[in-house]
Amino acid sequence: MSDPQLTYLGPYSRAREARVQSPAWWRRLPLAFLIIVVLPFALSAIYFLLIASPRYVSEARFIVRAADDSRPSSLGVALEGVGLATATSDAFAVHEYITSRDGFNELTRRFNLRRMIGAGDVLSRYPRPWEGQSNEDFFSAFQRFITVGYDSTTGISTLRVEAFAARDAQRLNDAMLASGEALVNRLNERASVAAIRDAEAARTRASDRLAQAQAGLTAFRNKQRYIDPALTAREGSQLIGGLLATVAELRAERAQLAAQAPQSPQLATIDSRIRAYEGQITEERSKIAGNSTSLAPQVSVYEDLVLERELADKELTAANAALTTAEQDARRQKLYLDRIVNPSLPDAATQPKRLLSILTVLFSALLIYGVGWFVWAGAREHRQA
Repeated sequence: MSDPQLTYLGPYSRAREARVQSPAWWRRLPLAFLIIVVLPFALSAIYFLLIASPRYVSEARFIVRAADDSRPSSLGVALEGVGLATATSDAFAVHEYITSRDGFNELTRRFNLRRMIGAGDVLSRYPRPWEGQSNEDFFSAFQRFITVGYDSTTGISTLRVEAFAARDAQRLNDAMLASGEALVNRLNERASVAAIRDAEAARTRASDRLAQAQAGLTAFRNKQRYIDPALTAREGSQLIGGLLATVAELRAERAQLAAQAPQSPQLATIDSRIRAYEGQITEERSKIAGNSTSLAPQVSVYEDLVLERELADKELTAANAALTTAEQDARRQKLYLDRIVNPSLPDAATQPKRLLSILTVLFSALLIYGVGWFVWAGAREHRQA
């Protein structure tokens, strides 16, 4: 077996070396990787580093509480911690109003919102290229600049407002808190006025009823010329009782005298006295009862009038107590919006978070590409199998 021989053919061609040299690293990258990862990363870097307008954030914190607000129990805190609050917080009404169309309309009357949120770059301002000019689009776009949060453990609400100028962010935040305070005042007035108005109306009716009962009683006394017919009847009954006792004594005296001296001239005197007393008794009894002018029917009417006055007086007392209770409840249940932290005036823009946003786009694109590559590789392996 002969040894291999090498034949020299001349100098090595540099053109041949260039042809066999491997391509650059960026050319070896798959097209899908360039489209899914590199292109979004480059666009996000260009936007956030060169185009994105700085946004200033004004933050305020407040709490909505009642005058008799007490600390919740441990069970209540536990339930709130898992999202099962024992009662709906009054702060949610303020949250809803701040982000509602009514609150938005109030801001548009006070400020030039289109100028405030339209001074940024093309992707963060209003209107963006795909947004319209209608009020609905304007209202929806404005929600991007507002964030309202609630801490269930402390009951403190946080209001964050973004704008392209620091002073605009602070002014909008302060105006929103002022509108929330106005809402709380309206709720207080509506609740207290309704309850107190009903109590005052009940007291007025009771007072009118008492006045009518007293007027009827006065008219009866003036007409019948009796202050108290019942008292007059009792006095008449006492007088009749005294007369009957006197007649009984005279009858006993006459019987004793007739037994001792049947022919005594004093018997006629005693008999005349007995007849006089009996006549007085009959007259007094006729005054109390027996005809239409007697005291009996007048006493009945008088007692009805007195009963009506007593009922009206009790009703007025109850109405006064109800009014006092309503006023106390109104004061006790009155809501207050207390500012814990006033709207801040930012001295530096905190939005957008440029590096974090770029990294978020990069990792999201890598995740999408990785998932897509695994899916494609699995499908190819399945097809080859």
